[in-house]
Amino acid sequence: MKELIICEKNIAARRIAYILSNGKLKQGRIYGIPYYYFNDSVVIGLKGHIKKLDFPKEYSRWTDITPKELIDVKPIKKLIDRKIAMAVKNLAKDATRVIIATDYDREGELIGVEILDLLPKNIEIKRAKFSSITPIEIKKAFENLEEVDYNLAKSAEARQYIDLIWGASLTRFISLASEQLGKDFLSVGRVQSPTLALIVEREKEIKEFVPKPFWKIKVKFEKDGKEFFAEYPDKIWEENKAKEIYEKLKERNKGIVENFDKKLKEDLPPHPFDTTTFLKEASSIGFSAPQAMKIAEELYMNGLISYPRTDNTVYPSLPFKNILKKIEKIFPKEVKEVFKMLREKPVRGKKFSKDHPPIHPVDAREINGAHLKIYELIARRFMATLCKNDVLEIKKAEINVNGIKLVANGIVIKEKNWRKVYPSKVEEKFLPDLKEKEEINIVEIKKIRGETKPPKRYTQGSLIVEMEKLGLGTKSTRHEIIGKLYQRNYIRGKKIVATPSAFAVVNALRRGAEIITKPDMTSLLEKEMDRIAEGKKEFEEVVEESKEILKKAFEILEKNEEKIGAEIKEAMNKQNYFGKCNRCGSDLVLLKSSKGKRFIGCSNFPKCQNSYPLPQKGNVVFEGDYCKKCGAPVITIIYKGKKWKKCVNMNCG
Repeated sequence: MKELIICEKNIAARRIAYILSNGKLKQGRIYGIPYYYFNDSVVIGLKGHIKKLDFPKEYSRWTDITPKELIDVKPIKKLIDRKIAMAVKNLAKDATRVIIATDYDREGELIGVEILDLLPKNIEIKRAKFSSITPIEIKKAFENLEEVDYNLAKSAEARQYIDLIWGASLTRFISLASEQLGKDFLSVGRVQSPTLALIVEREKEIKEFVPKPFWKIKVKFEKDGKEFFAEYPDKIWEENKAKEIYEKLKERNKGIVENFDKKLKEDLPPHPFDTTTFLKEASSIGFSAPQAMKIAEELYMNGLISYPRTDNTVYPSLPFKNILKKIEKIFPKEVKEVFKMLREKPVRGKKFSKDHPPIHPVDAREINGAHLKIYELIARRFMATLCKNDVLEIKKAEINVNGIKLVANGIVIKEKNWRKVYPSKVEEKFLPDLKEKEEINIVEIKKIRGETKPPKRYTQGSLIVEMEKLGLGTKSTRHEIIGKLYQRNYIRGKKIVATPSAFAVVNALRRGAEIITKPDMTSLLEKEMDRIAEGKKEFEEVVEESKEILKKAFEILEKNEEKIGAEIKEAMNKQNYFGKCNRCGSDLVLLKSSKGKRFIGCSNFPKCQNSYPLPQKGNVVFEGDYCKKCGAPVITIIYKGKKWKKCVNMNCG
């Protein structure tokens, strides 16, 4: 039997061919596309989707059809890689069986199904399902082939249809209304817009936040030459009350212990990595969500970790000790420690699914740079989930000073197990052992004024967690959505800040059709797509329902088109304003050359030809500062997580 094996990418094809042939593969090329062969098997890798869903060519001119009319235009699948298509078609001619070996998820199933019309009729089609590209799992998958899941592929196709229709029609409407066309168009999307609305709402809360003062009373005690602290248990909102408590405490130089409690508490290791918690932790060590996912996918393709797109936090039966022995090559000390403190069963999270296991290492080889950092994060998390609980000693004392009750807390790590291999901070506090009715000396009393703090800005990690909570996007798409928001200049910085254009677009959509900015509708459609995958709902039904929701939104949007356009124009002018011209006093604005390069130019051109070049990478922001030497604007540059200021005048020195 001659068989053709279709993989998602060339790197996966080469590795799978190597495993199945026991290293005896040969390589060929057809139409410039590499393929691998051994015995009667041929393996070829695609480049992801070889077809793209789009509107017919006659609808590509934005002004030829209204955005609302676009909703009822039927999209078509366009071939985007003819060479791969020709290669697959040619290699399939002599095959009696085709095995789809793309990633086992919605997108992977659709990528595999998209090539079926290139195959000879009546050819046998099978599916290989695996969660890691390791010899054991690949051989097992090919020995136990399954059927293609057409419902799963249809659910992915439904997402494509709905996202294209929503994204294209709304993007055209907003961009045309605000005259932001060409490369400067303003994108709007089914998941993108409610996600952006979250960030804008958080920014509004921060800007409108009014701090409220409060007071804390802190007392330093001493016992046997060692000092510790106790506090008045509540924040005090009235200064007079704080002063009254403070003065009353000052009347005494000793406190009496009323209660003392000491206990040991077992502290569980963190649960195994699903995609959301992995991206959150990667964000905390300096990786953007798209960057972390890209590296994880490469580690998976190279057979070093399991599939990185998963909602699962419960391990299936895995060869845990074998995996530990493999990663011992890179982490010898840590693995030795893990074997000393193995728990009976790995720790479990609350989310369980049958498609893929939690993210974990499956093999180890010498790697470096960013790949090593991500691999180490995954390996250490895996090791921690296999370790015994840490043991914390928790102490609490209630101390009476002149009728006022103070509370002292102590915490120390008594027995460190999983924290030996996985970093997790515990703020240890010293508190000595005390006895009831014992008198202890007061060293110092402090009345400290504080203020309530505004909510924190989102990081990419915390935003992904919030998106998951609200049902925005999927484990496979959330990092891509955040990446798009950065690309479209809607957001900036590691601690995410919304730009004026983000405020304008979200405010305009809220005024026009608030449903577009709410997570409820998007979450509902995600559930409907799940029902397609489960075979409980038809593709056409879900697509039509989404169209009806969108049409109702457009009825309101079109009535407010003029106001929406004016508001966005005003915001874009604000975003593109770079101060006053130091030659003529007119506005300096952000412009683009005929070659697409950005620069700052005077709005009084051609009378004033003052202009300044700008760095072409990263975000540039004017924050109101001018150079003290030459008077030109000082810009803030944000690139790859770094932020610095410079005068735009290159001749200033």
